[in-house]
Amino acid sequence: MLFRTRPMLFIGTLTLLGATSCGGRPGEADLVCDFPDPQCPDGLVCSIMVEGDPFCVAPLTIRGTVLDATTDEPIPGALVQAVDVNGAAVGTSAETDDNGTYTLIVPAVRDIDGMPIEGTYTLRAQAASYQGFPSAIRPALPLDATTADLDEGTWIIEDTLTVVKLLPLLIDTTNLGSISGTVDAESRAGILVIADGDSGAFTGFTNADGAYTIFNVPLGIYSVRGYAGGVQLTPATATLNTDDDLVDIDLLESSDPLGTVSGSVQIVDPSGASATSVVLAVESTFVENAARGEVPPGLRVGEITSGFTINGVPNGRYVVLAAFENDGLVRDPDQTIGGTSIVRITVPDPDTGNIVNLAEGFKVTGALAVVMPGSDGPEELPNPTPVFTWEDDSSEDGYEIRVFDAFGTEIWSKLDIASVSGSETVSHTYAGPGLIPGMFYQFRVTSFRDKNGVRTAISTTEDLKGVFQLSLMP
Repeated sequence: MLFRTRPMLFIGTLTLLGATSCGGRPGEADLVCDFPDPQCPDGLVCSIMVEGDPFCVAPLTIRGTVLDATTDEPIPGALVQAVDVNGAAVGTSAETDDNGTYTLIVPAVRDIDGMPIEGTYTLRAQAASYQGFPSAIRPALPLDATTADLDEGTWIIEDTLTVVKLLPLLIDTTNLGSISGTVDAESRAGILVIADGDSGAFTGFTNADGAYTIFNVPLGIYSVRGYAGGVQLTPATATLNTDDDLVDIDLLESSDPLGTVSGSVQIVDPSGASATSVVLAVESTFVENAARGEVPPGLRVGEITSGFTINGVPNGRYVVLAAFENDGLVRDPDQTIGGTSIVRITVPDPDTGNIVNLAEGFKVTGALAVVMPGSDGPEELPNPTPVFTWEDDSSEDGYEIRVFDAFGTEIWSKLDIASVSGSETVSHTYAGPGLIPGMFYQFRVTSFRDKNGVRTAISTTEDLKGVFQLSLMP
């Protein structure tokens, strides 16, 4: 049974509330710790305290399972990592057991009694024959350290968000292999590792020890690169001749200088939103339909109202994306004006070197609000013909709606939905091919004006909303 209370742990003759108390109390100096060499007693971990020295406390763990999204069967051998708000790996890494279960130990700020009071995490997972998580339309929702409960001397986060469901690849996976290795750099946890070849781009991430595995790689020759803010790595070449694992493709730190990317954002008709974010997605991972790619940790800036700068950018080709978060704003879809196109850059730039200044600013505008499904996160639906509902755009002449699967493939569209009057919302029923139980989908809506047969887009629903899954239950 789980209790949200302060544990009583006994270490020798010393009794501690919450497994610890702040440093400096008589008799407790032996539990003050130092991160390079914690030397905590068994069963305790070194933690930042809200006040005072770091201290040995009861661990905070994330416990969950990894399942097949189409069958709910466990997936053994999946790799799981927790990351912070910037995408950097935190805590330990895990590989799921035969029951698909995993346990991660993650850091958190503690109060004087050892209770977690600050810490936010999202999960990443990957496995052979499955699409990695998160993906083009499946965001990872945050876990909060303050929701942890106490179970036999360990703080545990375990809920629906710690159950990760992976989608099986829609291809024959019998001849796919994998590439493994280690990143040797001062900062080596949570680095995005990408194998680029004629068959496409395949991704993995480094664990707390700098080890990585890239699953589901077809035979061929690949350039293997690592990406993270502030880390410059030398690319390596991998040749996969069989479906066996290819190991020891190690990435070493490079002395090449890091780059800087600068630009500006203009917020037009924001509908109450005041700030946005800008990210750099690795170009080879960019899915055009979903307008999303893999963003390395550290290559994001938030709270942008005008100018922005991203420092510590490693060499590579990127797509610059503005307003790609659920912040009430979207990239302005009106292609007749400047500042609305997808922007691609190379670092270092052929002309300006490691300083890349974007000549034209991004225009972003207020988003069409999603009402259902998927207004607050991915939503499971029992109905195979869902009804999509969104906020009415009062200045529109009509709407276009498109539905994508989790792999970024457009499966259905309706491009002539009439405008409405006298209603705050618009609804339309799905009328495309049969939805696959367990598959994730996303609907996207664009409002438009029509003048003399020429359409001009006004706004769209947000990039990460409108995601839903058809239930496995009939």
